[in-house]
Amino acid sequence: MSHDPLQALAQRLGFWHSDSMKFIALLFSLALALPASAQDLMTAQEFDTYTKGKTLFYGREGQAYGAEIYYDNRRVVWSFLDGECREGEWYQDGPLICFVYENNPDPQCWSFSKGTGGLIARFENDPLTTELYEAREAGEQMVCLGPKVGV
Repeated sequence: MSHDPLQALAQRLGFWHSDSMKFIALLFSLALALPASAQDLMTAQEFDTYTKGKTLFYGREGQAYGAEIYYDNRRVVWSFLDGECREGEWYQDGPLICFVYENNPDPQCWSFSKGTGGLIARFENDPLTTELYEAREAGEQMVCLGPKVGV
């Protein structure tokens, strides 16, 4: 027998055994099971406020992956840190932030959330992708070498 009067009352009324309460409990447990990034995706405004005027360096599995410079009007410059840079722009598509770059008109869509160490981005174009990309502001310059002339 329970010594908690509220629990005893709920049991006597059959509240915890009703179908509606079971459904509510199921919905609540499903919401708790979602990863934090799915619950706290950044909006376009939050993403713009966080990134504008910054150069963010992205890593994957402890290795350098690339960097992006974020300008006004949702303009960007991306590099895989190989000296080659691609200008582009981003836009919101539902909960995703999508990028389109010169020489590649296919949108590259990502979900973004804030982690303890900076931005966390997840590539959403491939449903099998599970890798997370964490971003940090390095306070460094991203090097863009110009076009390869005469090569």
